[in-house]
Amino acid sequence: MQRTMQKLKVLFLCTGNSCRSQMAEGWTRRLKGDAIEAYSAGTEPRGLDPRAVQAMAEVGIDISGQRPKHVDEVKDIPFDYVVTVCNQARESCRLFPGRTKVIHVDFDDPPRLAASSTSEDEALRPYRRVRDEIRTFIENDSGKGLDHGR
Repeated sequence: MQRTMQKLKVLFLCTGNSCRSQMAEGWTRRLKGDAIEAYSAGTEPRGLDPRAVQAMAEVGIDISGQRPKHVDEVKDIPFDYVVTVCNQARESCRLFPGRTKVIHVDFDDPPRLAASSTSEDEALRPYRRVRDEIRTFIENDSGKGLDHGR
């Protein structure tokens, strides 16, 4: 009798759910979709950041169909992990019920870093760097347990 493994449910939580958490959801679906069911949400959701969409498209991942969601929209999902990707989300992160583990990884905020850019290419640099840092986290961090133990 073959045992069916349930996918881990992971929420990437940020303040605006417009950039970092959206990229993390996209990377997780691409890299770990066979083992992890990825979600993203925000404590104060804003519109999807077009530069985040562009940066992800450059590596072949289309997040344009994803939409910002308030954390209340996913509150009834029994998450295995909640990964806060900014300090503000960590500080305002409510307690999640049951066995949910909360992990914090503070990625730089690309829109803030791009605010003083003088060209579009310069503005995209922090998006690309953070995009790649998130990929490394998703690929390797499973060291903190995102897909281990199942």
